[in-house]
Amino acid sequence: MSEQSADLRETVRRRYAAAAVKVSEGNAACCGPEPVEVDENFGSTLYAAAERDALPAEAVAASLGCGNPTAVAELREGERVLDLGSGGGIDVLLSARRVGPTGKAYGLDMTDEMLALALANAEKAGATNVEFLKGTIEAIPLPADTIDVVISNCVINLSVDKPAVFAETFRVLKPGGRIGVSDVVADDTLTAGQRGERGDYVGCIAGALSFTEYREGLEAAGFAGVEITPTHSVADGLHSAIVRAVKPAPVRETSSS
Repeated sequence: MSEQSADLRETVRRRYAAAAVKVSEGNAACCGPEPVEVDENFGSTLYAAAERDALPAEAVAASLGCGNPTAVAELREGERVLDLGSGGGIDVLLSARRVGPTGKAYGLDMTDEMLALALANAEKAGATNVEFLKGTIEAIPLPADTIDVVISNCVINLSVDKPAVFAETFRVLKPGGRIGVSDVVADDTLTAGQRGERGDYVGCIAGALSFTEYREGLEAAGFAGVEITPTHSVADGLHSAIVRAVKPAPVRETSSS
């Protein structure tokens, strides 16, 4: 990893550590330039009131995302779900409720403060089918072919190595597995410099891929059926989007008589 990439990752880690501390102290957090900035394009307002009310207040307050991936991933009873960049655990806890006691929801985060907050939230929620892992989304600490669904909420745009994220996501998914991701995506007409002018890297803007870059990145990793659907604008030329794709299952050959 280059020195610049390492510096960016550390900046992201410090920002989310600060957000976790703010929530632990009883304040709100949001994906933006400051840990307590509130923006209707990010955070818990993107979840239905019934979903928010069913979770610990700290999990809701720590919501930093740009969407609600659990609402688009079409989770089913008994599935194993992985949330990349799980933060305070809101999407893990919602996923755990959807997959039920026969399923399991994993959360992956690189920030000790967020992991501690997520574990406390899981305990408050009485969730027994969850597990939080420390690590980076570029090197997922799970075996290959073990996950049914990968979700993520406005985190992939923060990665300094998105091809590695896509490759690792593909690796851990079972054949036929799928992704249901919310992320910030840029119009194809915006240059990297123009994205940077509209917001910083930690604020989920400068690191955003374009629609074409996102699609090509997923396809290069092996995904099929890529769909990227914008949901709302977060800055000029940048959108929160729902991203879906599938890890193809091997084609079974039929014997001819």
